[in-house]
This record gives sequence, C-alpha cells and structure tokens, in this order.
Amino acid sequence: MLTTAYVFAALAALVHVYIFWLEALAFETAGRKAFGIGAEDAAIMKPWAYNQGFYNLFLAIGTVAGLGLAGPNRDAAIAIIVFATGSMVTAALVLIGSDPSKARGGIVQGLFPAISLIALGVWALG
Repeated sequence: MLTTAYVFAALAALVHVYIFWLEALAFETAGRKAFGIGAEDAAIMKPWAYNQGFYNLFLAIGTVAGLGLAGPNRDAAIAIIVFATGSMVTAALVLIGSDPSKARGGIVQGLFPAISLIALGVWALG
C-alpha cells in the first residue's frame, strides 16, 4: 500500500505541475481554454491565475520533496506527503464547495491525492 500511496502522490504532483503551467504560464492560451474563460476576462484574471499557479507548483514541490525522503527518512516523507496531498484534497473540496459547476476540475485536482491519502491510511492501519 505504501508504494501505491507514493505512486498516486507522484501522479498528484504531476497534475499540479500541469495546473501550474495552465494558470501561470499558459493562462491566456491553453489555460483560458481549459478554464472556459473569455479573452477579456482572462486579461483581468491573469495576475490572480499566475499567483494561484504557484500555489499548485509549491504543493507539487512539497509532494516531490516528500517522495525524495521516502528512502532515508520515511517518517518525514510521509508527514510531508500527507501535508501536501491533504492540502490538494482540501483545495479541491473548497473549489467544489464554492462553485459546484467546477466539480470536474475539483475531481481532477483532488482524486490522485485522495487515493494517495487513502492508501497511506490503509498502510498505516495494516
């Protein structure tokens, strides 16, 4: 189960790097299309999206840092992974709770980290 948790944490990190790219680097092109935002609104939202993109990047970096500690310091690795993936899941829930029409995005954002957390829970209890 621990390996499963690590694999899904890595997948969650990849998704969040992709979200970073959409929000911070490609917001006025691919990001605008992905989020269904018109060009005029995108110009206004660009500074917000840029900042939000970095939040997603930092969560991905935290997850990867945790994975990097998996060999030498498993306890620290798990703590960091739980914090980063837990933040991803909560952000997904906040997105869905604040705007139910964004449920698809919330599921994309939160599914892999949720599976990682569940696998960690099963591993810890087993």
